[in-house]
Amino acid sequence: MSRARIKVLGAHELVAVDVNIVTNTITIKDSVLSANDIQFDTPITGTVFGTLLNYKGALDRLGDTVNEKPYNSPPIAPVLYIKPANTFNRYGAAIPMPAGISRLEMGAALGLVIGKQAVAVDEENALTYVAGYTIVNDVSVPHDSVYRPAVQQKARDGFCPIGPWIIDRQEVDNPDDLTIRVFINDKLQQENSTSNLIRSVTRLLADVTEFMTLNPGDVLLVGVPEDAPQAVIGDKIRVEIAGIGSLDNVIVDEKEFKWSGTI
Repeated sequence: MSRARIKVLGAHELVAVDVNIVTNTITIKDSVLSANDIQFDTPITGTVFGTLLNYKGALDRLGDTVNEKPYNSPPIAPVLYIKPANTFNRYGAAIPMPAGISRLEMGAALGLVIGKQAVAVDEENALTYVAGYTIVNDVSVPHDSVYRPAVQQKARDGFCPIGPWIIDRQEVDNPDDLTIRVFINDKLQQENSTSNLIRSVTRLLADVTEFMTLNPGDVLLVGVPEDAPQAVIGDKIRVEIAGIGSLDNVIVDEKEFKWSGTI
Protein backbone atom coordinates (compact mmCIF):
# COMPACT_ATOMS: atom_id res chain seq x y z
CA MET A 1 0.00 0.00 0.00
CA SER A 2 1.35 3.43 -0.87
CA ARG A 3 0.25 6.93 0.08
CA ALA A 4 -0.66 8.99 -2.98
CA ARG A 5 -2.73 11.89 -4.21
CA ILE A 6 -5.35 11.12 -6.83
CA LYS A 7 -8.49 12.56 -8.38
CA VAL A 8 -11.79 10.80 -7.70
CA LEU A 9 -15.37 11.26 -8.82
CA GLY A 10 -17.11 14.10 -7.03
CA ALA A 11 -13.96 15.57 -5.55
CA HIS A 12 -13.26 19.23 -6.24
CA GLU A 13 -9.58 19.03 -5.40
CA LEU A 14 -6.84 16.41 -5.24
CA VAL A 15 -7.08 14.53 -1.95
CA ALA A 16 -4.61 12.24 -0.19
CA VAL A 17 -5.78 8.62 -0.10
CA ASP A 18 -4.38 5.12 0.27
CA VAL A 19 -3.86 3.50 -3.11
CA ASN A 20 -3.38 -0.24 -3.55
CA ILE A 21 -1.65 -0.52 -6.93
CA VAL A 22 -1.97 -4.31 -6.99
CA THR A 23 -5.73 -4.50 -6.51
CA ASN A 24 -6.62 -1.15 -8.09
CA THR A 25 -8.52 0.01 -5.04
CA ILE A 26 -8.39 3.15 -2.94
CA THR A 27 -9.40 3.88 0.63
CA ILE A 28 -11.02 7.21 1.48
CA LYS A 29 -12.27 7.79 5.00
CA ASP A 30 -12.38 4.03 5.64
CA SER A 31 -14.41 3.41 2.47
CA VAL A 32 -12.88 1.12 -0.13
CA LEU A 33 -13.55 1.86 -3.80
CA SER A 34 -12.57 -0.27 -6.76
CA ALA A 35 -11.20 1.32 -9.91
CA ASN A 36 -14.63 0.80 -11.50
CA ASP A 37 -16.01 3.32 -9.01
CA ILE A 38 -13.39 5.94 -9.81
CA GLN A 39 -13.83 8.59 -12.46
CA PHE A 40 -11.96 11.79 -13.25
CA ASP A 41 -13.74 15.02 -12.37
CA THR A 42 -11.76 18.03 -13.56
CA PRO A 43 -8.01 17.26 -14.00
CA ILE A 44 -8.15 16.30 -17.68
CA THR A 45 -9.90 19.24 -19.25
CA GLY A 46 -7.55 19.97 -22.12
CA THR A 47 -5.94 18.16 -25.00
CA VAL A 48 -4.24 14.78 -25.02
CA PHE A 49 -1.07 14.90 -27.12
CA GLY A 50 0.58 11.70 -28.33
CA THR A 51 4.26 11.38 -29.19
CA LEU A 52 5.54 9.20 -32.03
CA LEU A 53 8.92 7.46 -32.24
CA ASN A 54 10.06 8.27 -28.71
CA TYR A 55 11.02 4.69 -27.86
CA LYS A 56 14.39 3.55 -29.14
CA GLY A 57 12.89 0.33 -30.47
CA ALA A 58 10.10 2.15 -32.30
CA LEU A 59 12.60 4.32 -34.16
CA ASP A 60 14.88 1.35 -34.83
CA ARG A 61 11.95 -0.52 -36.44
CA LEU A 62 11.84 2.11 -39.20
CA GLY A 63 15.40 1.30 -40.23
CA ASP A 64 16.61 3.19 -43.27
CA THR A 65 13.14 4.51 -44.10
CA VAL A 66 13.77 7.46 -41.76
CA ASN A 67 16.42 8.62 -44.24
CA GLU A 68 13.95 8.59 -47.13
CA LYS A 69 11.39 11.19 -48.18
CA PRO A 70 9.67 13.10 -46.71
CA TYR A 71 11.88 13.17 -43.58
CA ASN A 72 15.28 12.37 -45.13
CA SER A 73 16.65 11.98 -41.59
CA PRO A 74 15.51 10.91 -38.12
CA PRO A 75 13.19 13.50 -36.51
CA ILE A 76 15.06 16.25 -34.67
CA ALA A 77 11.97 17.44 -32.75
CA PRO A 78 9.11 15.58 -31.08
CA VAL A 79 6.58 14.15 -33.53
CA LEU A 80 3.18 14.93 -32.01
CA TYR A 81 -0.45 14.11 -32.75
CA ILE A 82 -3.73 14.76 -30.96
CA LYS A 83 -6.21 12.41 -29.33
CA PRO A 84 -9.36 14.62 -29.47
CA ALA A 85 -12.09 14.65 -26.84
CA ASN A 86 -14.27 12.16 -28.71
CA THR A 87 -11.60 9.51 -28.08
CA PHE A 88 -11.66 9.91 -24.29
CA ASN A 89 -12.66 6.74 -22.47
CA ARG A 90 -12.31 5.38 -18.94
CA TYR A 91 -11.34 2.38 -16.85
CA GLY A 92 -13.68 -0.59 -17.28
CA ALA A 93 -15.41 0.81 -20.35
CA ALA A 94 -15.63 -0.80 -23.77
CA ILE A 95 -13.33 0.05 -26.68
CA PRO A 96 -15.25 -0.11 -29.99
CA MET A 97 -14.03 -2.17 -32.94
CA PRO A 98 -14.97 -0.16 -36.06
CA ALA A 99 -16.91 -1.82 -38.86
CA GLY A 100 -14.63 -3.38 -41.43
CA ILE A 101 -11.71 -3.58 -38.98
CA SER A 102 -10.68 -6.89 -37.40
CA ARG A 103 -7.85 -5.90 -35.04
CA LEU A 104 -6.79 -2.90 -32.95
CA GLU A 105 -3.36 -1.92 -31.60
CA MET A 106 -3.08 -1.40 -27.86
CA GLY A 107 -0.75 1.56 -27.26
CA ALA A 108 0.46 1.51 -23.66
CA ALA A 109 1.56 5.00 -22.65
CA LEU A 110 2.54 6.96 -19.57
CA GLY A 111 0.51 10.18 -19.44
CA LEU A 112 1.92 13.39 -17.96
CA VAL A 113 -0.96 15.47 -16.58
CA ILE A 114 -0.01 19.13 -16.78
CA GLY A 115 -0.64 21.14 -13.61
CA LYS A 116 0.28 24.67 -14.67
CA GLN A 117 0.90 26.56 -17.89
CA ALA A 118 4.19 25.41 -19.41
CA VAL A 119 6.02 27.61 -21.89
CA ALA A 120 9.67 27.09 -22.87
CA VAL A 121 10.41 25.23 -19.65
CA ASP A 122 13.92 24.27 -18.61
CA GLU A 123 14.62 20.55 -18.49
CA GLU A 124 15.89 20.95 -14.92
CA ASN A 125 12.54 22.33 -13.73
CA ALA A 126 10.25 20.51 -16.15
CA LEU A 127 8.66 18.17 -13.60
CA THR A 128 7.35 21.10 -11.56
CA TYR A 129 4.82 21.60 -14.36
CA VAL A 130 3.47 18.05 -13.98
CA ALA A 131 0.55 17.55 -11.60
CA GLY A 132 0.77 13.78 -11.79
CA TYR A 133 0.89 10.62 -13.89
CA THR A 134 -1.79 8.40 -15.33
CA ILE A 135 -2.13 5.41 -17.67
CA VAL A 136 -3.34 5.81 -21.23
CA ASN A 137 -4.19 3.19 -23.83
CA ASP A 138 -3.48 4.99 -27.11
CA VAL A 139 -5.65 2.71 -29.24
CA SER A 140 -5.28 2.80 -33.01
CA VAL A 141 -6.22 0.93 -36.14
CA PRO A 142 -3.04 -0.80 -37.39
CA HIS A 143 -1.24 1.30 -39.99
CA ASP A 144 2.27 1.67 -41.37
CA SER A 145 2.76 5.32 -42.25
CA VAL A 146 4.17 7.78 -39.72
CA TYR A 147 4.56 10.54 -42.30
CA ARG A 148 1.09 12.05 -42.03
CA PRO A 149 -1.48 12.46 -39.23
CA ALA A 150 -3.25 9.13 -38.76
CA VAL A 151 -6.60 10.74 -37.94
CA GLN A 152 -8.76 7.87 -39.20
CA GLN A 153 -6.60 5.35 -37.34
CA LYS A 154 -6.17 7.16 -33.99
CA ALA A 155 -9.10 9.53 -33.54
CA ARG A 156 -12.08 7.13 -33.40
CA ASP A 157 -14.64 7.39 -30.60
CA GLY A 158 -13.43 5.69 -27.43
CA PHE A 159 -9.85 5.23 -28.65
CA CYS A 160 -8.20 6.79 -25.61
CA PRO A 161 -8.96 5.06 -22.28
CA ILE A 162 -7.37 6.99 -19.40
CA GLY A 163 -7.07 6.16 -15.72
CA PRO A 164 -8.05 4.80 -13.35
CA TRP A 165 -6.55 7.72 -11.43
CA ILE A 166 -3.83 10.34 -11.43
CA ILE A 167 -0.91 9.60 -9.13
CA ASP A 168 0.69 12.74 -7.71
CA ARG A 169 4.05 13.58 -9.28
CA GLN A 170 5.87 13.37 -5.95
CA GLU A 171 4.76 9.77 -5.46
CA VAL A 172 6.77 8.57 -8.47
CA ASP A 173 10.51 8.52 -7.81
CA ASN A 174 11.70 8.23 -11.39
CA PRO A 175 9.28 8.46 -14.34
CA ASP A 176 12.16 7.45 -16.62
CA ASP A 177 12.35 3.97 -15.10
CA LEU A 178 8.82 2.57 -15.06
CA THR A 179 7.99 -0.90 -16.34
CA ILE A 180 5.05 -1.00 -18.75
CA ARG A 181 3.15 -4.20 -19.49
CA VAL A 182 0.18 -5.09 -21.68
CA PHE A 183 -1.93 -8.17 -20.93
CA ILE A 184 -4.58 -9.55 -23.28
CA ASN A 185 -6.93 -12.03 -21.63
CA ASP A 186 -4.49 -12.11 -18.69
CA LYS A 187 -1.59 -13.20 -20.90
CA LEU A 188 1.47 -10.94 -21.04
CA GLN A 189 1.82 -9.63 -24.60
CA GLN A 190 4.25 -6.73 -24.19
CA GLU A 191 6.79 -5.48 -21.68
CA ASN A 192 8.97 -2.41 -21.94
CA SER A 193 10.23 0.45 -19.81
CA THR A 194 10.34 4.22 -19.93
CA SER A 195 14.10 3.78 -19.49
CA ASN A 196 14.06 3.12 -23.24
CA LEU A 197 12.72 6.56 -24.14
CA ILE A 198 14.76 8.57 -26.64
CA ARG A 199 13.68 11.79 -24.98
CA SER A 200 13.35 11.47 -21.23
CA VAL A 201 10.23 12.83 -19.56
CA THR A 202 11.91 16.13 -18.70
CA ARG A 203 13.61 16.42 -22.10
CA LEU A 204 10.32 15.78 -23.88
CA LEU A 205 8.56 18.46 -21.84
CA ALA A 206 11.33 20.95 -22.55
CA ASP A 207 11.38 20.20 -26.28
CA VAL A 208 7.59 20.32 -26.69
CA THR A 209 7.13 23.57 -24.76
CA GLU A 210 9.88 25.17 -26.80
CA PHE A 211 7.39 25.54 -29.66
CA MET A 212 3.95 25.18 -28.04
CA THR A 213 2.21 25.93 -24.75
CA LEU A 214 0.87 23.15 -22.55
CA ASN A 215 -1.97 24.20 -20.27
CA PRO A 216 -3.37 22.80 -17.02
CA GLY A 217 -5.50 19.78 -17.80
CA ASP A 218 -3.52 18.81 -20.91
CA VAL A 219 -1.96 15.34 -21.04
CA LEU A 220 1.29 14.60 -22.84
CA LEU A 221 1.94 10.94 -23.69
CA VAL A 222 5.62 10.02 -23.59
CA GLY A 223 5.21 7.53 -26.43
CA VAL A 224 4.14 3.98 -27.25
CA PRO A 225 6.69 1.12 -27.25
CA GLU A 226 7.41 -0.78 -30.43
CA ASP A 227 5.45 -3.92 -31.35
CA ALA A 228 2.15 -2.79 -29.88
CA PRO A 229 0.05 -5.92 -29.33
CA GLN A 230 -3.18 -6.32 -31.26
CA ALA A 231 -6.57 -7.29 -29.90
CA VAL A 232 -9.88 -8.51 -31.32
CA ILE A 233 -13.51 -8.30 -30.27
CA GLY A 234 -14.05 -9.92 -26.89
CA ASP A 235 -10.47 -9.48 -25.70
CA LYS A 236 -9.89 -8.11 -22.22
CA ILE A 237 -7.05 -5.60 -22.10
CA ARG A 238 -4.96 -4.58 -19.11
CA VAL A 239 -2.23 -1.94 -19.32
CA GLU A 240 0.01 -1.83 -16.25
CA ILE A 241 2.58 0.81 -15.32
CA ALA A 242 4.68 0.15 -12.24
CA GLY A 243 3.83 2.53 -9.42
CA ILE A 244 0.77 3.88 -11.23
CA GLY A 245 -1.68 0.96 -11.40
CA SER A 246 -3.54 -0.77 -14.21
CA LEU A 247 -6.09 0.25 -16.82
CA ASP A 248 -8.63 -2.39 -17.83
CA ASN A 249 -10.94 -2.38 -20.86
CA VAL A 250 -12.64 -4.80 -23.24
CA ILE A 251 -13.00 -4.74 -27.03
CA VAL A 252 -16.58 -4.79 -28.35
CA ASP A 253 -18.29 -4.40 -31.71
CA GLU A 254 -18.92 -0.69 -32.30
CA LYS A 255 -22.65 -1.47 -32.57
CA GLU A 256 -22.56 -2.27 -28.85
CA PHE A 257 -20.55 0.83 -27.93
CA LYS A 258 -22.18 3.86 -26.35
CA TRP A 259 -19.79 6.79 -26.10
CA SER A 260 -20.44 8.91 -23.02
CA GLY A 261 -17.99 11.66 -23.88
CA THR A 262 -16.53 11.58 -20.36
CA ILE A 263 -13.62 9.94 -18.59
